[in-house]
Amino acid sequence: MISAAIDRDDVALYVDSLFLVYIILIFAWIVISWVVMFRGSLPYNRPLRAVTGFIESSVEPYLNLFRRMVPTVGIGGMGLDLGPMVGLIALFVVRAIVVGLIAG
Repeated sequence: MISAAIDRDDVALYVDSLFLVYIILIFAWIVISWVVMFRGSLPYNRPLRAVTGFIESSVEPYLNLFRRMVPTVGIGGMGLDLGPMVGLIALFVVRAIVVGLIAG
């Protein structure tokens, strides 16, 4: 009989994977916002709207924390939002600390 035990490394890998998924969602939201900014809008498609709505509702509360602290930089006639970049850096730092503490 083989018994499978979950050890600290398995938990650390799981938590690391959760951080990675959230980082990918943030990058997806950045790409979507750039497409909307340069193209005007995304074509209306019900499945596409469901995916973009999920990404937006998952990422916006986290990014809004950093948008309040970091001002938008004006470049030409456009504004560059640095909140996502600061949010990603903070997420990478927290990821390294949390996964390191779990792994021991």
